[in-house]
Amino acid sequence: MSSVGYKIIKTVIFVSVFIILIGCNYDHQSAVNAVAKEPTKVSAWLAYWDLNAGEKDMKKLGKKLEKLSYFGAYFDSNDRLFIPQDLSDKRSELQKKKGNYETYLTFVNDKQNFDGSTVMKDTEVLRRLFSDDASVEKHIDEIIALTLRGGYEGIEIDYEKIWKDETIGQSFLHFTNKLYAKSQKNNLKLRVVLEPSTPFSSVNFIKGPEYVVMLYNLYGLHSTPGPKANKEFIQKTIARMEALPGEKSVAFSTGGCLWGENGEKKFLTEIEAKTLAAIYDCETRRDEESQCIVFDYKSKGVTYQVWYADVKTLNYWITIAKEQGVNHISLWRLGENVDIDKIK
Repeated sequence: MSSVGYKIIKTVIFVSVFIILIGCNYDHQSAVNAVAKEPTKVSAWLAYWDLNAGEKDMKKLGKKLEKLSYFGAYFDSNDRLFIPQDLSDKRSELQKKKGNYETYLTFVNDKQNFDGSTVMKDTEVLRRLFSDDASVEKHIDEIIALTLRGGYEGIEIDYEKIWKDETIGQSFLHFTNKLYAKSQKNNLKLRVVLEPSTPFSSVNFIKGPEYVVMLYNLYGLHSTPGPKANKEFIQKTIARMEALPGEKSVAFSTGGCLWGENGEKKFLTEIEAKTLAAIYDCETRRDEESQCIVFDYKSKGVTYQVWYADVKTLNYWITIAKEQGVNHISLWRLGENVDIDKIK
């Protein structure tokens, strides 16, 4: 072949590839733009320790609420799952009102000890439950039985810190695969909540469950003062989520956190944060990158700093997510949120 002919073929191939890539990017951007214009699909968690305040927020959301997760079932001292009685009672009460939202029972790897104390995000209980196929099957059967007994439409798995140990992480995948298959046989939906540190691209998640990625705790009890999320954190995590198959959602956190120079740290609801600002007559400011509200105050010689989200913050985060093609938003959590009804 002559050098001229070779150059022509090379040029044709280059142009063809370029056109295909442009077309793909155009299609992707068109899909993203379409999502950005859609109404937000809102899910939320109702926590067992704040049921009455949570129900008030739920009523404010009204028809905007598409999915409600009851949080949650966890483990007793014998590694058996149980649901706090108050949560079961609230489920029975709300079930009679027949809301137009799907209901899920959330399972977490918190564990209650013999002395009544609780270990949060306990991976050792998971190590025991995932030790062999018989144990995994027993655990799955227990999850499905509790979900069906409560009349829920779906299961939500919120097991955390699992990727700190590769063995537990791979066992978790095996567990979720089996759970999804068995939930399908029982006409139950499955949501799997994942931490933002999950290695999405190197793990073979199956298509079928809805994957909900937590976009919070960028700063928190583990760190110095700062926002639970900001623009860069949201954008980078959603970009990494492209590796997840099927339906994808993101979760944002309401409320905020307090840090004291004496080492004190604790989470706050929006109302708790606003109350502190009012009591100490604080001048508040809005952080540009996160749109969180920030203020400082002094009490008994100790200086504190508070960062928290209001509805303007939440809507800012939601807009960033929608601009990247994610329209399913979950809110952690219901309870003491001032203008939650103004979520976009």
